[in-house]
Amino acid sequence: MRDTLAAGSARPLRADARRNRAQILAAARDVFVELGPGAPLEDISRRAGTGIATLYRRFPDRRSLMRAVVIDALERTAEEAHTALAEEPTAFAALVRYMHRTLDVRIAAVIPTLLEEVSMEEEEIRRISDEGTGVLQAAQADGALRPDVTFGDVGMMLVRLSRPLPGPITRDLNDRLAHRHLDLLIQGFSTPDAERADDADSAAGMTLEDLRRLRSRSNPTAAAELPDPADPADPTAPAEPD
Repeated sequence: MRDTLAAGSARPLRADARRNRAQILAAARDVFVELGPGAPLEDISRRAGTGIATLYRRFPDRRSLMRAVVIDALERTAEEAHTALAEEPTAFAALVRYMHRTLDVRIAAVIPTLLEEVSMEEEEIRRISDEGTGVLQAAQADGALRPDVTFGDVGMMLVRLSRPLPGPITRDLNDRLAHRHLDLLIQGFSTPDAERADDADSAAGMTLEDLRRLRSRSNPTAAAELPDPADPADPTAPAEPD
């Protein structure tokens, strides 16, 4: 793996240097998603718990850091695709697992953020990203995935799901809802004969009352803007018996 080598050489990194590099990449991934590719590098080093000098020792400029973030995310998802195909009972189950892991890595949010700064046509990036198509092709070969679904469909869907929701929604809640919404959308990807398994860890859906409480904590006057399910004047409320 790339993080075992010192920059520009084949010399293995020490354990503490590998840890620092991994922390910087994880922090950069989150900060670039939240603030864009022009985010201050000091914010990244602060979130990583390292000094700015350590960041520059690993990545001499912004472009080298952004490129490393993209390659790290692609490598992680390619590895997840291979592991899922090897461990899951069906190719469709492997695809579902792969998509959920891709959400966790936040690759779908990272790539659009850095697209203008890092070329996806670079040979190394193309090689790694192409490996992820194998799990989708395997699911289609089994007849469990609709033949008209493309890898671009999957990628763009994950981009939409991985973007942070606006308002007072925490990172944890945002992530849990993204996984739930992915489970719902997967049903549209599968053929009628595809095997489906209930995910006991899937997040519960948010009710209208949940949204009311969430908004009222952020803005006490905003809750009044949402319809009250118990209000007879609300057209969405259940009708009272005659």
